[in-house]
Amino acid sequence: MGCAISGLAAKSEFSQKDREEDAAHPSQEHIQMIKDSWKVIRDDIAKVGIIMFVRLFETHPECKDVFFLFRDVEDLERLRTNRELRAHGLRVMSFIEKSVARLDQPERLEALAMELGKSHYHYNAPPKYYSYVGAEFICAVQPILKERWTAELEEAWKTMFQHVTSLMMQGYQEESARQRNLAMSPKDRLDKKNTAL
Repeated sequence: MGCAISGLAAKSEFSQKDREEDAAHPSQEHIQMIKDSWKVIRDDIAKVGIIMFVRLFETHPECKDVFFLFRDVEDLERLRTNRELRAHGLRVMSFIEKSVARLDQPERLEALAMELGKSHYHYNAPPKYYSYVGAEFICAVQPILKERWTAELEEAWKTMFQHVTSLMMQGYQEESARQRNLAMSPKDRLDKKNTAL
């Protein structure tokens, strides 16, 4: 099961190079394309959320380990009707909707994505999986957008997901560092602070 148009069938994540180089905020043209296409996508958010996660588990079965509710479910067809997966898919789609709405407000988008990255630290969901979701979202929305889907629109969505993913990774790393600091003894923290001076 692949995305012929996007070329993501064989590799359903953005490459490390893509994430590093293209993590810039989307252009105004891309923002408008994303917002226009979201108006169509939002009518099918529950469907997209389920398709996205079932595809994610098909292409990257190791991702199921992060989701304790789905970890032992081998039958992907059963997942399509799983209430918890539907609920999680809707939460992710809600985050995407909020991200789209905040594309014109970079500070608010940054705060939203960084906070999600921090919470993913506590869920034990490492950053290596974040880019997979964007790739699977792109594959899931192509059939919904039909003839509206173009290479330019794909590039716009990729740019948005790369930007949001990089912010989530920052949030995860900040929370990881904060937790390591909290785990240090007060003496170690004081020694580290004095060494920095």
